Amino acid sequence: MMKRKIGLKGMKWLKIIHLVLVVLMLGGIVSSVAIRLGVHPESYEETVLVYRVLQTVSDQIIRYGGFGILLIGLVYSIWTNWGFFKHKWILVKWIVFIAQTVFGIQFIDRWMVENLSLLETEKAAALSNPVFLHNETLIRYGAMTQTGLLLFLIAISVFKPWRKKSDSGVREKAARRSA
Repeated sequence: MMKRKIGLKGMKWLKIIHLVLVVLMLGGIVSSVAIRLGVHPESYEETVLVYRVLQTVSDQIIRYGGFGILLIGLVYSIWTNWGFFKHKWILVKWIVFIAQTVFGIQFIDRWMVENLSLLETEKAAALSNPVFLHNETLIRYGAMTQTGLLLFLIAISVFKPWRKKSDSGVREKAARRSA
């Protein structure tokens, strides 16, 4: 049985949804980095507040953006001509995005939850706990890495590297005709 492909209008809607979700995820990650770099809590209460804000950004913005991107990527790969393995750049995007998502959930989120738990159980003493301080450093570098990876994925989407020579020649001719 032949799968029905999405038409031109559907592709435009997919692109809009995909871009909105990327903006959502990138905005959440960049906001988290900005909060971590720009906010220096001076008290236990401020630190708890920062962690709760960061957890909300992670749970309500980054996670929904990432999950939506994954779903839209599946739709693109299954119901359009892009496919999963037809182009190397798409395969690289899938590998990097899945690795990035697993890293964020398995490590960054876990370190954040662990630090919030330390703050709730140890109160102000958590701020000098070596585990808390180590997790904080890992979270900070992890968030910056996540930002870099997402920007790399955006660049891959725009430049579409590793294309076959025949594919890039067809695109160049089409671009010249439309200019």
